[in-house]
This record gives sequence, C-alpha cells and structure tokens, in this order.
Amino acid sequence: ELFHPAKGIALGILRQPMGASDFALEDYSYDDLPPGQKDPELKRFSIDHDRAYLIPILREALALNPNLKIMASPWSAPGWMKTSDSLVKGTLLPSSYAPLSQYFVKYIKAYEAAGIPIYAVTMQNEPLYVPADYPGMRMTANEQRQFLAEYLGPAFREAGITAKVLVFDHNWDLIDYAMSVLSNPKAAGFSAGTAVHCYGGSVTAQSELHSRFPEKGLWLTECSGGDWQKGKLLDSQVRLIIEAIRNWAKSVVLWNLALDQDHQPHLGGCGDCRGVVKIDRTVSPPKITPTVDFTALAHASKFVAPGAYRIESNTWEQGNLEDVAFQNPDGSIVLVVLNSSSAPIAFNIGWKGQYASCKLAAAAVATCVWPSSPVGD
Repeated sequence: ELFHPAKGIALGILRQPMGASDFALEDYSYDDLPPGQKDPELKRFSIDHDRAYLIPILREALALNPNLKIMASPWSAPGWMKTSDSLVKGTLLPSSYAPLSQYFVKYIKAYEAAGIPIYAVTMQNEPLYVPADYPGMRMTANEQRQFLAEYLGPAFREAGITAKVLVFDHNWDLIDYAMSVLSNPKAAGFSAGTAVHCYGGSVTAQSELHSRFPEKGLWLTECSGGDWQKGKLLDSQVRLIIEAIRNWAKSVVLWNLALDQDHQPHLGGCGDCRGVVKIDRTVSPPKITPTVDFTALAHASKFVAPGAYRIESNTWEQGNLEDVAFQNPDGSIVLVVLNSSSAPIAFNIGWKGQYASCKLAAAAVATCVWPSSPVGD
C-alpha cells in the first residue's frame, strides 16, 4: 500500500538513517569500536547490521516502485570520530574529516552493491541540535562548509559517486546556516541544494532561500505528526504538503514511516510521534493501519509522477481554499485542493478554455486529474 504505483500510494522518496536514529532499536554505526580505539582507515566498516532487516525491506520497496528514491542521513558519525568518543553528544574531531568522508563513500558503495542505490545524502541530521539520550552530533555551518568543500565533495568526485549532497537538514528558522554553506562557491559546487525540517520557523523560509540560490533545489526531509496535534489533522498535514511545495520543496517526508501502538521503536526524543502507518503488535498477526499522514501523502504521491513540475498554487488564507497544481511528464494535470473552512465551498477549475464546477465538503481534500489537452483535441 505504501509503494506500489497501482495498488498503493506510490511513495516516491524515503529517508534512511545511516546507522541509529532516535527511532532505532539500538545505538549503532557502521564502524563501532570500544572506547579509546580508532579506525581511520575504516577497516572495520560494515553494513552487516542492516542486512538482517533494513536492506531486505528496502529491496522489497524498490521492487514495488523502481522509481523510489532513497535519501540517507547520519544522526552521528562513529563515536571514535568525535570529541565525546560516543554516538551521543560531541562534535567531529578535525582528524576525522577525511575518515568521515570515506565513511560516506563506503556506505553508498556498500548499499549500491546490496541493490539499494542512494539518491542523496545529507551530512548531518539536525546539526545544531545535540540530544542527550540518542545519537547526535553538533556541526556548525563553518564545519559543514569545510567538510563539504575540502573532504566530502572531493571524495565523491574521486570515487565517482553521483549521489546528491544536500546541506543543512534542520529547521526553517535556522536557514541562515544553509545560506552560509551555499555562499561558499567551492562547497556550493558540490551541493545540489538544501534539506529542511519543519519544527521551527515558517515554510516561507524556503522561498527566501530559493530567492538567494535559485539554481539549488530544496527538499523537506522531515516533519513529524503526533499525539500533540489536535483538531483537523488532515487539514494540518495536507496544508504542510501544499505550502512546502508552493515554497519550492521537491519532496515532503513525513517522519516516521511506521511505528507501533506505543510509538516504538524509540531510543529517545519524541515519545508520542506518529507514523505514516501504525502497527498494532498487541494482536496476532500484527494489524497495520494507515494514519492521517498516509491519507495526506496519498493525495499527492498517488497522482504526481516523478519528474512533475508545480505549475500553479493559490491561497485564500486560513479558513478557505488552498491548492497546488502539477504537470506530469505525460502532460496530465494534477490539482490538490484543501478546504480548511468549517463549511462546504464551491469553486471552479479552468484549463485551456474548459471549466468544471466543484463543491468540496468542510475540512476535506480532493485530488483532480485530467489530460493536458481537452477531450476532442
């Protein structure tokens, strides 16, 4: 249901942690060592931890949807590369810039050898947030700029790695970080653009960044819903999708993909986050239930094909209609419309001299699809 283009909702992009995240079963990286030991040549590097479960699941997803893009992000470098000598807390040691760049190269090559091509990477999940109870690593804009320009970018070039490198990977209200990195010509030359999260600031920060760097892409790589959300949940999630795309996002990733009835697995941080699907493990066999995030994503992912372009987006402010329209590579048009009011709203759709009248129920969302040329042309 998640990935198949015909039988499911055709999700087109997945964000895969490189090692443990806050929603892993355990802390791990691909080169873990006892405290005090180091492995600068990465002789102990291995993705074997992922072969038991993660890689087979990703292969299944790719078999269902060969157009699926996998985006990889580390929550932490291996502990021995850091000032904390741990996956938790700390910063990257200057002596670890070169080993970490090769760590990315080895990861991409190992995953591709396992049948999982990597579309893009970010250098550090939420680089300005250092959690106390799960893997994380502080990386300043200056450090990220140096790492990309002097180490990761050249390492990818020398290894023939074509995966995109995205800078930042943090909240809208910290967008100056991305501007700082992309303002360096050498670093910018190795980057396809910026990854952003939704947990602070306004989505309009994306348009501000686009105006500064119009040649660079923008990807919304993480936004979680959860039990703290009240009221019109579908409205909130569809509005996020519409507004993110209106402000130049190429992707909208709702985090996590799947969690159980107790919001597990969970190493730390958010204890009441919601998955795109919920897996109830209190029954046998486990019951899988799509959440409101599934429905929200489906209104776009099921109909907007890879390679589509946004061609229009309108807003009539809060409590009215919001929309975004796309043109698919085959020429077909997709229109997603949200009625965020408390009453039904009638509206008209116009395209190439033809018109349709529609009425959308309160707090409802609809997706309309039609061929580029009117019937009869």
